[in-house]
Amino acid sequence: MTISGFSYIRNGFEFGYPFLEAIQSILPICDEFVIAVGDSHDGTREAIVNLNSPKIKIIDTIWDEELRMSGKIFAQQANAAREHITGDWGFHIQADEIIHENDLKKIKTEIEKYDSDSKVEGLLFHFLNFWGSYDYVRTTRRIHRFEIRVFRNIPTIRSYKDSQGFRNFKTPESLENEKLAEKLHVKKIDVSVFHYNYVRNPALMKKKSDYFHRFWHNDEWLRENVETADVFYFDNVDEVELFKGSHPKIMEALVKAQDWEFRFDKSKSKFRFKDRFTHKIEKLTGWRIGEYKNYKLI
Repeated sequence: MTISGFSYIRNGFEFGYPFLEAIQSILPICDEFVIAVGDSHDGTREAIVNLNSPKIKIIDTIWDEELRMSGKIFAQQANAAREHITGDWGFHIQADEIIHENDLKKIKTEIEKYDSDSKVEGLLFHFLNFWGSYDYVRTTRRIHRFEIRVFRNIPTIRSYKDSQGFRNFKTPESLENEKLAEKLHVKKIDVSVFHYNYVRNPALMKKKSDYFHRFWHNDEWLRENVETADVFYFDNVDEVELFKGSHPKIMEALVKAQDWEFRFDKSKSKFRFKDRFTHKIEKLTGWRIGEYKNYKLI
């Protein structure tokens, strides 16, 4: 049984992605790691080469700046790497996602456990979505709680929508209309993905947010909706909770280097009434009403 890690990145340093940490966080249990590196000008590719790992294979890509609908460029780039993996299982890690070193053995054990069970197409991970700093996680319905990160290397399984998850594109029609692609049958495992998408200096977060909006929206939308402020306002959030666990060791230097402060002020919470009500139900029962599920639990 072999495992292929894969990811994609472009200008990782410029936009503050912990991409080197992401790669290294799963490299110990991967037999190979394939990464699609977009046309970068900030030393991203060189830094990956300098990791000096024989497991790493770089696929050079050029991002289509005109592909500006629903984050399709990200699925395209994920698939550019995915198409080159050779292992029995694929392990997707995004450039702002880290796996804790204490969970690596558990992940490999779970893959080995289901390797001979063809009904299991993938493994579902819990997400810790950090917000504002390394001290808070966002826990409301505005973020996803679970997603597929490991799947059986079946050629028709591809990245779905904006690369958030994966589906099985069994037919030519599903390649034309991805809504026809089949959800994967998965087992949920007790492992969390540390997702640092909203952990940056507020000025860098604003720069990253403004730039990446273009891959979902046209220029008219950008003119009407992108704020002119110099920084990102982390206070503009529904609710976050204090993180009480430990960060992966590979993240220690970045956590210590944090050069800004964020403290959640509950009085500034941006909860809509309906969401506040459903969130209370979720906290009491664990049931998230109407939760989006890009998978079928078995």
